Amino acid sequence: MSAEVQESSGGKRSKSKQKKMNVRVDFTPMVDMNMLLITFFMLCTTLSQPQTMEISMPSNEKDLTKDQLTEVKASQALTLLLGPENKLYYYEGEPNYTDYTSLKETTYGADGLRNILLRKNAAAVNEVRALKQQKLELKITDADYKKRVTEIKGGKDTPTIIIKATDDASYKNLIDALDEMQICNIGKYVITDIVDADRFLMQNYDAKGALSQGSTE
Repeated sequence: MSAEVQESSGGKRSKSKQKKMNVRVDFTPMVDMNMLLITFFMLCTTLSQPQTMEISMPSNEKDLTKDQLTEVKASQALTLLLGPENKLYYYEGEPNYTDYTSLKETTYGADGLRNILLRKNAAAVNEVRALKQQKLELKITDADYKKRVTEIKGGKDTPTIIIKATDDASYKNLIDALDEMQICNIGKYVITDIVDADRFLMQNYDAKGALSQGSTE
């Protein structure tokens, strides 16, 4: 950066000598400095990686009978019903549409849905935590860690989460539910359409069983 000072006198007509200073600042070196800084940060900064979510669907075991598959799915399934006004309902296994108490209500907070998922997926969560500790101690590589975590999440004894959202559920509710899948190491979950029987179950739950079974038709 440089500055030039130009002096000029007022001429013969001026009784007192007055000096005028014209300052011109040269910013050309600043351009080079900015380019160097931009290049430095581009080379030294790690670009953000796109974050994706793994979705492992239940495997189709051909060597099992249909009744065995249904039994496994029912024992490991957890269905989430996303209702209006940030309401969240759930039931485990097969629902009993004649008994509104088979439906439970929880919240999207850490003391609600997260606790349920951690309890349902306790074995896998403990295994992933142990692997993470081994990774921190440099006992396994990052590639091995990711491979083994994927295998744990997709294991036969891990739960399958079925997410059903009503038309009145917000997009944020769905995102919050999907975030909990990642936090709780849920590897098998699916988003599917809600059926009329599930809508009735929610309405009957809110009405404390006052609705008749004929409302499902």
